[in-house]
Amino acid sequence: MDLRQLRGFVAVAGTGTVTGAANSLGLAPASVSEQVRRLEQSLGVALFERTPQGMRLTEQGSTLLARAQGLLDHADEVRRAVTGQRRKVRIGALEMLAAARMPAVIRRLSERRPDLDVDVRSHTRQSLLAGVAGGELDAVLLLDTGLRIGGLGFTVPHDPGSGPVARDLDFLDVGEVGLALVAAPDGDREPLLVSPPGCSIRLAADRAFGPEVPRRELTSIATAREWARQGLGSALLPDFALEPDLASGALVRLGFEAPALALRLVWLRGREPALRDVLYAMSAPTDA
Repeated sequence: MDLRQLRGFVAVAGTGTVTGAANSLGLAPASVSEQVRRLEQSLGVALFERTPQGMRLTEQGSTLLARAQGLLDHADEVRRAVTGQRRKVRIGALEMLAAARMPAVIRRLSERRPDLDVDVRSHTRQSLLAGVAGGELDAVLLLDTGLRIGGLGFTVPHDPGSGPVARDLDFLDVGEVGLALVAAPDGDREPLLVSPPGCSIRLAADRAFGPEVPRRELTSIATAREWARQGLGSALLPDFALEPDLASGALVRLGFEAPALALRLVWLRGREPALRDVLYAMSAPTDA
């Protein structure tokens, strides 16, 4: 099998469309479509169902996807051995996790494998999941809960629960992020100050409080924290955003017990051998 064809196949599986795969690979859509067609011809099976909603993996396509990225990883390993190039690890994270949690991960990874170049990218959750499924990212760090990806209430790319991303991603919970309802000592307790819809902390707040609780939607977690500091309401916030304000007394806990969120590492199933060092480094991301 041609490696270019495999890369095109993995990109289409990750993005769900030929156009999306072409954009991620920097190729013309016709070139990616031809790569997939030639790969199907060489294998003698259909790898995708062509639907109005996009490209959906067949059973044979899912079987190949579980192995294709491993083949590409091995080819890259051989290339690096011959050329002496350094390996680049591409880790994606939500912006707030990239700021609060990734520095410790980078330290652990650098200590274990100083020969690696680590590239950290911050994106929206949907872009992160599509990136790891399409091979553009090696692993991503999210906030979630439950026994499946999306238990917090967000959807995964394609068809939740049955599309290729939901079926072919694996995950490991590597820690917890505590949540606390806080307000200024003498400030208002209402309304509940929340971040925009789709934000992980907003999803957690919507699960913790019924729809009858008055809300004021703000632009970010940082804005919600600042408004709470100024006495304009209460906010459900992650522990890593609260430590200085709780220590100084600018904010106080209100006694509401909110379930912690899982710090969830997600990768493409079958890539564990190539990601062993990354998984190790991220297994205790709260260590300093």
